[in-house]
Amino acid sequence: MSLAAATRDAVRTRPFLYDALRAGVVNYTAAARTLDVDGDTDAVATALRRFAEELPDDPAHESEARVSMRSGLGRSGGDGSDGDAVLAIGDAEFVDGTGSLTGIVASGDLTPAALGDVLGRLRAADVPVEAAGVAADSLVVVVERRDGPDALRVVEAAVGR
Repeated sequence: MSLAAATRDAVRTRPFLYDALRAGVVNYTAAARTLDVDGDTDAVATALRRFAEELPDDPAHESEARVSMRSGLGRSGGDGSDGDAVLAIGDAEFVDGTGSLTGIVASGDLTPAALGDVLGRLRAADVPVEAAGVAADSLVVVVERRDGPDALRVVEAAVGR
C-alpha cells in the first residue's frame, strides 16, 4: 500500500481529522505525527495536504427541519406494544409519559449526515445523549431533562428553520 493510501486510510479512522481537513484547519505536521503510518513525518504531512485538497468543501448536510422538545420520555421494554414510541432502537423504546428524559424531535428535510452533525455539536456542548436516531423525515435525540434546553438550542442551530 502506498504512503498516500495508508494516510487516507488512517484519516478515515478519525472522523474529526477528516472534518478538520475539509475545513482547512489542520496543522499537517502535527496531524502526521499522530497517525500510525510508516513513513517520514514530512511525507505523511504532504500526503495529508494533498488529500485535503481533493476533499469536497460542500456542507456535510443540507437539512432543514422544525424542531420541538418532548418532555417526560422514558425507556420501555421494547416489545413493540408501545406503538407511540418517539424512538425505538433494538430492544429500547422511548415513549411519552413514562420517565424523566427529554426528546428533541426534528421533522422535515433531514439526512443521516444531519444526525452526525447534531451528535458532534452536542458532544462539543457537553450534552450527553441517551439515544439518537434518524429515518426518513425525522431525527430524535434523547437527553436527560436538565439537558433538554441546551440540546434544543444545539439541534435548532444544526437543522432548524
